[in-house]
Amino acid sequence: MYDFIFKPFNEMTEADYKTIGFKSGLEIHQQLLTEKKLFCRCPAGKYSKEYDAEILRHMRPTLSEMGVYDGTALMEFKTKKNIIYHIKRETVCTYEMDDTPPFLINEEALDIAIGIGLLYNCNTVDELHIARKQYLDGSIPTGFQRTAIYALDGWIPYKDRKIKIVQMSIEEDSCREVSDIGHERVYLTDRLGMPLIETVTEPAMKTPQEAAEVAWQCSKLVRSTHKVRRGMGAAREDVNVSVEGGTRVEIKGVSQISMIPVLTYNEAMRQWNLLRLREELKKRGITNETFKAEDFDVTNLLKKVNYAPLKNAVDTGMKICAVVLKGFKDLLHWQTQTDTYFSKEISDRVRVIACLTNIPNIIHSDSKSDTITSSDWQKIKKFANANDDDTMVIVWGSNEDAKTAVNEIIIRAKEATIGIPSETRQALSDGTNGFERILPGADRMYPDTDLPPKKITKERLERIKAWLPEQFWKRIEWYNKLGIPKDIIEELSISRYAELFKKAVNEWKVNPTTAAVLLIQYPKRLKKTEYLIEWLNEDMFESVLKNLADNKIPVDSLFTTFKTVAELGTFTGEVVLNPASDKEIDDAIVKAQADYSKMKIINPEKKNKLLMGMIMKKLRGKVSAKDIAQRIGFAKGVK
Repeated sequence: MYDFIFKPFNEMTEADYKTIGFKSGLEIHQQLLTEKKLFCRCPAGKYSKEYDAEILRHMRPTLSEMGVYDGTALMEFKTKKNIIYHIKRETVCTYEMDDTPPFLINEEALDIAIGIGLLYNCNTVDELHIARKQYLDGSIPTGFQRTAIYALDGWIPYKDRKIKIVQMSIEEDSCREVSDIGHERVYLTDRLGMPLIETVTEPAMKTPQEAAEVAWQCSKLVRSTHKVRRGMGAAREDVNVSVEGGTRVEIKGVSQISMIPVLTYNEAMRQWNLLRLREELKKRGITNETFKAEDFDVTNLLKKVNYAPLKNAVDTGMKICAVVLKGFKDLLHWQTQTDTYFSKEISDRVRVIACLTNIPNIIHSDSKSDTITSSDWQKIKKFANANDDDTMVIVWGSNEDAKTAVNEIIIRAKEATIGIPSETRQALSDGTNGFERILPGADRMYPDTDLPPKKITKERLERIKAWLPEQFWKRIEWYNKLGIPKDIIEELSISRYAELFKKAVNEWKVNPTTAAVLLIQYPKRLKKTEYLIEWLNEDMFESVLKNLADNKIPVDSLFTTFKTVAELGTFTGEVVLNPASDKEIDDAIVKAQADYSKMKIINPEKKNKLLMGMIMKKLRGKVSAKDIAQRIGFAKGVK
């Protein structure tokens, strides 16, 4: 059954993916654009690597409502990590540290979440119930995340079918990881508690390319609201992958949609090759019941070894162990992913659970590279009474870590007789993935007793519907009928000026292509000429479009007029009306700077942009924005 051999990524076809039974689904995490966090009143979206204090914590599992420990929690507990949090007082309060109860849920965040659910054609729940989800990796200091399912059973169109949206949740974001070395993991807490939504699709994507395309569809939908955060880390995809005969494996934290095809390709290859490995083990008579492995302390045998990692282990008093995998000859060099082999499956477990993070952390007798000498291998083989059909794995660490590592080597090798373990995998930059943790189960969820249920009223839904944009795919359908240039359609469909375009075409009878080019292409052209257009707003665009409709602007001078509007901050019909004097300009700048100094600014790095807006509001139509930008040092190249 598993005789299909994976081709290189660019050579795989839809038929190939059908042969292996490829399936993929998405869990998309998207931060919401709110001023405050979800369950406290700390500011959201204020990032900084600086911190005022550190907190050290150790995580321990708790029993679920059914009296069961979650497997992921137990795995994390085995790592014995010191979790260190870098805390900045401006962005974190005692709530995040679980020292005070939560505030009621952020109403602004809930409105945005529900609105996005409606765009997904979901059914909104009548009553919101907050739950706690255990997280023992330390990414949340309390050990749990507050989360609530608020929408179910939606869909989004894709090709000739609908992709089902299984459920949507609103939840608080986790910390940012700074480092994870040995038994110490460090987090920044600046994004902790920020509101985000999780959108879960059915596993309906049949190729890696389809998974990415559906992710783009979901991205465009949320962006069309202009109520979500943008930038690296603001949206993160977890991608679920399985093949025929396999199981669901989750690739965590994919920050770029463009990486989804190669990541899912490699995970499908890994699962398929692990199933082939299971069949090879069966041929050798090795099953879950017949599997055998033994471990030995070989520290004394390797006291004079020359291989640098082992020499360092001897010099620092570490313990060196050998694990003999009976009948596994050459199988640790069995390919799993692109340029990746089964030995990495074992090495990853040792790295994550035994915390032996210095690579290499194992060597083995199937290796094609030089490690220890053949005579050293023979000594270990004789000491362990291994035969030619066996593979020997060597690992080193402190007494406790070496013991944990030996157990993990044996566990992961035995799992090969079953096929594919249910895991959460980490997306790597080369398109492959590595072990992160055991796949969590339902046992990590339990009701939150600090927050009451919340009714979602019909009145609230109607109020939310009033500000919702039209679904972008309906706009695209109309734009295609209008004959708008293809390279503009998608961007216009999620633009904040899409409704203005609709009004210009339907009410003012502006040529659709002209209006689309003005709203989408002209601002880009101004950027290329170094004009500062961040403060362009709907009123300015509306003035130009209405004057165009009234034949006050010739079409052939439309761009020149638009450039003038960008410089002056208003439509005048002339280049400059009543230009401001130098004193008037200087006075406006001084006044704006004084007003700015009294304001509470969340993002100081946007100081110049805010000043520009304040000054232009005072001098609009009297001075060039380019001149103001140069005076306050905001123009490109001005120091």
